[in-house]
Amino acid sequence: MYSMINNPEEKPEELALDALFKEFYDRLVYFSLQLVRDQAQAQDIAQDAFIKYWQERDYVLANKVAVKNYLYSTVRHASLNVIRHSKVVDDYLLQQGTDEPEEHSIMDAIISSEVIAELHAAIDALPENYRVVSVMSYLEGKKNQEIADELGISINTIKKQKYRALELLKVSLSPELFGVVLLLDTASF
Repeated sequence: MYSMINNPEEKPEELALDALFKEFYDRLVYFSLQLVRDQAQAQDIAQDAFIKYWQERDYVLANKVAVKNYLYSTVRHASLNVIRHSKVVDDYLLQQGTDEPEEHSIMDAIISSEVIAELHAAIDALPENYRVVSVMSYLEGKKNQEIADELGISINTIKKQKYRALELLKVSLSPELFGVVLLLDTASF
């Protein structure tokens, strides 16, 4: 499944689980959060999905796609169960005229969490100064002047660093995802 350098104290299965957790936990929390709208519940659901996977790992195919599908499916079902049993959410959903999220909104949530994860990975790969400015601008939604004031550098430096970061992101991201970054960029002016 995942190959890693063996630590004599840890078993290969545990290392593989750790790698899975590092790769998918944030995505699963984000996916669940879009459904349950509660950070703590979303984190619990994502953690429970890994526990359930660990307990049932012998019944899940040992390839990345099967494990990913299993985890997303587990989080989806657990999130929907939380929605069904939460009075506050039930009242909200009744006011909205629906009993549970539509199937396309669930797919949108999965896609959105994957896009966010890919965007974070691309930004994390940027050089330090570009990364800091990009996070503040594209992920935190801060305006150029706010970033300049916070970092104590000129607004022209911010603009240059954003431009250079965009050039690097253009190379590393798909055209569609780069388009999302450009949309985020226009929102920060």
